[in-house]
Amino acid sequence: MLILSTYLITGANRGIGLELVRQLKARGEDVIATCRSASKELDSLSVRVETNIDITSGDSVIKLREKLNDIRVDVLIQNAGIAEFNSLSNLDPKSISHQFEVNALSPLCCVQAMLSKLSESAKIALISSRMGSIEDNSSGGSYGYRMSKVALCMAGKSLSVDLKPRGISVGILHPGLVSTRMTGFTSSGIQPKESVKGLIQRIDELTLENTGTFWHANGEILPW
Repeated sequence: MLILSTYLITGANRGIGLELVRQLKARGEDVIATCRSASKELDSLSVRVETNIDITSGDSVIKLREKLNDIRVDVLIQNAGIAEFNSLSNLDPKSISHQFEVNALSPLCCVQAMLSKLSESAKIALISSRMGSIEDNSSGGSYGYRMSKVALCMAGKSLSVDLKPRGISVGILHPGLVSTRMTGFTSSGIQPKESVKGLIQRIDELTLENTGTFWHANGEILPW
């Protein structure tokens, strides 16, 4: 008998988050999509949508947790994030701090707040970036984004250690260079459909044996 899982996805109103909702819904999973504000595309997918959820707001996350009532989440996908590309000649400390808050600190705090709602053997997927790899950085720049994603990778690694005794596995995932609004719909990127197909495969293959791994959506293990 096929056993369906409950997925909770943050930042689900567009781009990669929206495509995650679309593909998981299509294969019959139970999806809870969260976002600050919904979109027509998300509403058309006929899943449970929780709006006014800002992961930088502790009150917002606690409100979400309470609204779940007795629901147990099998897979928590922390997808919400921002990108503001700061150069050395145009550093903006406020922008860098904001990216740390959204991309690294808030996903960690959200995971901590939602732990009581996770099922046994739950999975957590953190959507990071190859730009969070120190070894892979050969082009410099993008200080706030790079630094925040390094921090998210470290948070994910620590979570994988701390949560392993509880049977919870953690995957740190790079979606690839994807043509979305965040990347200015770059012509050199892949489409969200292709990226998400790989992301879901990585999540499906996530276990306590490979928890804490930093993966490309295509299955490549990325350097720290």
